[in-house]
Formats: sequence, C-alpha cells, structure tokens
Amino acid sequence: MNAAREVEVVVIGAGQAGLSAAYHLRRTGFEPDRDFVVLDHSPGPGGAWQFRWPSLTFGKVHGMHALPGMELTDADPARPSSEVVREYFDRYERAFGLRVRRPVDVRAVREGTAGRLLVETPDGTWAARALINATGTWDRPFWPRYPGQETFRGRQLHTAQYAGPEEFAGRRVVVVGGGASGTQHLLELAPYAAATTWVTRRPPVFREGPFDQDAGRAAVALVEERVRQGLPPRSVVSVTGLPLNDAIRRGLAEGVLDRRPMFDRVVPDGVEWRDGRKVVADVILWATGFRAALDHLAPLGLREPGGGIRLEGTRAVADPRVHLLGYGPSASTIGANRAGRAAVRDIRRLLAGEPVAA
Repeated sequence: MNAAREVEVVVIGAGQAGLSAAYHLRRTGFEPDRDFVVLDHSPGPGGAWQFRWPSLTFGKVHGMHALPGMELTDADPARPSSEVVREYFDRYERAFGLRVRRPVDVRAVREGTAGRLLVETPDGTWAARALINATGTWDRPFWPRYPGQETFRGRQLHTAQYAGPEEFAGRRVVVVGGGASGTQHLLELAPYAAATTWVTRRPPVFREGPFDQDAGRAAVALVEERVRQGLPPRSVVSVTGLPLNDAIRRGLAEGVLDRRPMFDRVVPDGVEWRDGRKVVADVILWATGFRAALDHLAPLGLREPGGGIRLEGTRAVADPRVHLLGYGPSASTIGANRAGRAAVRDIRRLLAGEPVAA
C-alpha cells in the first residue's frame, strides 16, 4: 500500500462551506495540492445543489449568498437552481484554482502518527495536521419510523428523491414535514395531485415581516447553544420560522397549507390517527429533513453523551485539529462563508503553535 500523502490541511466537501474554506486557505498562502487538498465525493461541482429537483428554480431559493471573492450575478430566476449554482461553483473553483479532487469518497478519518490525522479514501490516504469537514447533510436524509410503515402499498419517498410535481399527477399525496421543503412540495403538488394532505409534528410557525440582522443573530445563537452543549443541532430554519410570502399566503387561503397533526400509524392504503380519522393515500412524501453526514469521523470519538459534537466556534472541543463547517450555526450559506474564514484563522494559529482562541 502506498504511503500516506502529507499535507497541512484536508478539506472534505466542496459545497458552499468547503469552497469558502478553500478560498481562505489559498488567500492566506496555502497552495492547493501542496499545502491543502479538497476532496469531494460528488460527480461534479455544485455541492448538494446539483441534486435538487428541476422545479426548484433559482427565484424560489431563499437567502443564497455568494461565495467569498466572487459575486453571483445575472442569474436567471426562472432557471433550475441546480444549474445556476453548479455553473457558479464551477466558475469559482476554476477562477481560484482550488483543484477539487472528485469523485473521492472519504471512508474514515482516524488518528495517525506524529500528531497527524489519516484521511482514508479508495484513492489512497492523506495525512493532515488539520481537517476541515464540510460534508453537509444531503447524504443523510432522515426517515422517521411510524407503526405500519412497512405495510403501505403505495409509494414512499423522501425530499432527497423528489424530482418534481408531474409524477404525482392524479395521486393522493400525504406530505410530512413543516419546513421549507414541505411547504414548497405542497404548493407545487397541489395543481397536479388528486388530493394533498399536510401533516407535521408541531404547528408551523410563519414569520411576518423582514428578517433583519438582529433576528438572524438571535436565531443562530439558539442553534449555537445546543452545539456548545454537545447536543445534535437543530436547523437554523427551525428557529427562524417560515417566511410568510405571497406563495405561502395563497396556499393558506386556498387550503393547500391546511396543516393536520402527525398521524399515529401508517396503514396499507393511507394513514390513521388514534381518534379514528383516516386519509387514504397513494404516496407519502417525507419532507423530514436531513442529519449531518459525519459517520466517517466516528473513529475520532468526537460525539458527546448528548449525541452531538461539542464545538467552540467551528472547532471540535474534543480535538482542536478538527473543524466542522455547515454544522449547526454554520448550516446556512452566509454562515458557511463566515465559518470558512474563522476555521482557517484558527487552523493557522494551530499550525504555527500559537494558542487557539477560546
């Protein structure tokens, strides 16, 4: 087996957070392939955006922030966001010479020798003094379990498998989930489906008015506190609420967004509640979110008893060589940009033997 290739930093993932980190590494003097390497398991540029359904046009995307050093300009709001962002990320990687290696699957990160971390892939092993993990959540769709789920005779799918509303024409669809994806699916499906039913665990919270910087900081602080406690992070959206825009208002007025509480069981032809109510369905669409894709970090033992990884800023408290981007408070496009800069600043101190900021 070939010896591990030594670099200062390995970046895992080339979505918004990974590219932000790579940009700041290069800007502060680190050379791609010599001092750092970016490994991405996707087939091409675009991060998780490249897998989004075609009907999610760029104009429907909320709060897509530009990467550092290059604005996203003149994007056609009618084009699929997957195309717009894929092309933008591709231009960005080439403009800054980031030399992303793909497709590369990171199987495990474990302790090496001389204080280095071993990043193991089918294409060989990298030995790094620091690690920036920016693997996001798209690869870990969350499927809740409910009694009778395996008996359902219709189709069950997750947001990660959603390809657009046309395939649900004439079908009776139950959409599960109170986040942005759930409401987007319902609004798209309604003109095609024979019937739609919306169920959520908690009543949805719709946000009136602008979402200013103070509100944003307060929301991020709530997510950050869980991460500091070593608890699994909640999404930023879960504490900000859903923006009450014109499309949402129409959906509420037309009864498309008529929310029901979570059902108690799945039956072969639909879903049922304990009080005897039932909805007959052909499809259950689980818009139930994603979890952080961190299984490859398991050998490092970073998880706390509460189930999460405790962070100070972006740095893992259990191992100061490891930074998590796109996790918890940095799981947004603007949060990922800021986290990339902060992580690189921290890593520079670490590699220089300076005290790491608390």
